[in-house]
Amino acid sequence: MGRITSRTPAQRITLGPDGGVVRRADTLAVEEPLQIRVDGTPLTVTMRTPGDDFDLALGFLVGEGLVTGADDVKTLMHCLDEDQDGRPTYNVVDVATRPGLGLPDLGLRRSFTTTSACGVCGTTSIEDVRQRSPYDVAADQTRWTPEALAAMPELLESAQTGFARTGGLHGAGLFTAQGELLVAREDVGRHNAVDKVVGWAAREHLLPLTGCVLVVSSRASFELAQKALMAGIPCLAAISAPSSLSVQLAREAGLTLVGFLRPPRLTVYAGAERLGLSG
Repeated sequence: MGRITSRTPAQRITLGPDGGVVRRADTLAVEEPLQIRVDGTPLTVTMRTPGDDFDLALGFLVGEGLVTGADDVKTLMHCLDEDQDGRPTYNVVDVATRPGLGLPDLGLRRSFTTTSACGVCGTTSIEDVRQRSPYDVAADQTRWTPEALAAMPELLESAQTGFARTGGLHGAGLFTAQGELLVAREDVGRHNAVDKVVGWAAREHLLPLTGCVLVVSSRASFELAQKALMAGIPCLAAISAPSSLSVQLAREAGLTLVGFLRPPRLTVYAGAERLGLSG
């Protein structure tokens, strides 16, 4: 439980006249399935790095609009199961919601088997996100300087201890308007790293995350923009590129979207007025 790395034998090949083969043990990021159940009903299975599973489950439910925060949840617990060798695992989390919450029929919702793809697309999806989000990020009047955003990737990287050991984990960090790193999480799935951040904020009763910046070490997909909006985050900044649909969603919902955040450069795709730029 909570094991995020493992050691495995490997052979490193160096090409060229001075090259060769070196046998060595290498450190890898652990990837295991996690099933999320809501009131005993299976909802989704996601491939994740173990650790912060309760935050992941809660953040996922916030992102899907099934709960608005920790007050909608009565308990979160691991359901003990066993692997094929009879050893206990902690790969199932059951979320018990508060009485009277009135969840929709989970059997009628889209498939939640989570991969790197968002599983949703197009204008209908954008309108669905805008209708389901309980927060209006367009009304958030927070302003940042480009210099403040440019300082955030280094702070996030310094908190990514798992990535430093494996090179195989995505990072997500939540920053205040003043540039303070509130929390950082890592996972093999970029969407899981964000869910862990949002779930932490929900447990701390910080939603909506007015004035905050979500920095991700990956690209800015539609799914990550959706998760930011559902948590009331007004700015999503990615080290890599955004997707076309994430830009469209950001522009329609009033989300500031920054890509290629690699000092001394950054590219603003939506919400440029919050950085003192013309639209």
